[in-house]
Amino acid sequence: MISLSFHFLSKQVRSLVLLITVVGLLFGANASIYAIDSVRSAPLSQSPLFPADNWWNLDISSWPVDPNSSSYIAFINNGGTRRLHPDFGGNAGTTQDPNAIYGFPYAVVSNVTNADLRAVQFTYAGESDGVNHPGNTSFPFYPIPPEAITQPYWIEGGDPGNVDRRSSQDRHLLIVDRDRNHLYELFNVYYDSTQGKWFAGSGAFFDMNTNNRRPDTWTSADAAGLAILPGLVRYDEVYDPNVAEIRHAFRVTVRATNGYVYPASHRAGSTPGALPMGARLRLRASVDVNQRTSDPNVRKIFRAMQRYGVIVADNGSDMYITGTYDTRWNNGILNPAFAALTASDFEVVQLGYNPPATSPAAPTLLNVSP
Repeated sequence: MISLSFHFLSKQVRSLVLLITVVGLLFGANASIYAIDSVRSAPLSQSPLFPADNWWNLDISSWPVDPNSSSYIAFINNGGTRRLHPDFGGNAGTTQDPNAIYGFPYAVVSNVTNADLRAVQFTYAGESDGVNHPGNTSFPFYPIPPEAITQPYWIEGGDPGNVDRRSSQDRHLLIVDRDRNHLYELFNVYYDSTQGKWFAGSGAFFDMNTNNRRPDTWTSADAAGLAILPGLVRYDEVYDPNVAEIRHAFRVTVRATNGYVYPASHRAGSTPGALPMGARLRLRASVDVNQRTSDPNVRKIFRAMQRYGVIVADNGSDMYITGTYDTRWNNGILNPAFAALTASDFEVVQLGYNPPATSPAAPTLLNVSP
């Protein structure tokens, strides 16, 4: 009787062990999905992003004007008067597109492990990160939040990753690793649920502790080869009372471009008379921002345009200034304020201008006798 009971218990134990093993095999591959912590569009404690001497963060208020500035501005005006437009805001859902949004959402992740990294299959693998070159074989590299697969508002355009909008939208996915101060940006993303794989047009990695630039002629998730996130108008900067001034340039689009100049690394057009990618425009110092808007927070945006300017980063609508997706934006304030500025209120900084960095004074050598 004792031996029979022992035999019966042993079979139970073996069954339990088998059950645990099967569960581990079934869910082990996906268990790491819960290791990563993800927050959508959380305030970024570092402002501005990247080092102070990065091209996004340089004070260009005294830089020389390009000799062809007036011609470039005339091209943008296109025979009329081109007014600025804020390319950001909140929800813009319709019956046909219920998840539509204005601006760029971004993900802030932490506690990332190697098991959380995902491989992405790229259309332009030869100019993307997370790829073994040559051979262009993707490997696990991007800490993509699992929520981005099925939840809306993590990806530009609004729809979740498992909805294929690649033929009609840019579909950028921006990811900040808060612990390492790393930035990952993807263009034209889609998650194929059948294959269990992420796809994208291109992808780029930026170590925001450095000023590393993309290899020459390489794109990024943006046409100019630049990072997107550091050039966005962010709600947490504009409306934070502790941020007296925004200390970086903004991303701007124009309808056509012609080549590229520093700090850009990639071209996406050759239209005669158009500005190159990487060109900087600066709101003229003579423009009184207090007369253009009564809103003190929007004035902060305009003052940044005078001191740090805007950088041409992609082809799109002329003089569209890019910002974050945030439901707190009030387009009833933003739209008329931005429309009070025109392209003619700007001047083009000398193309490719890159002054040498100011070096600290050499230390005095002490001659000490033994």
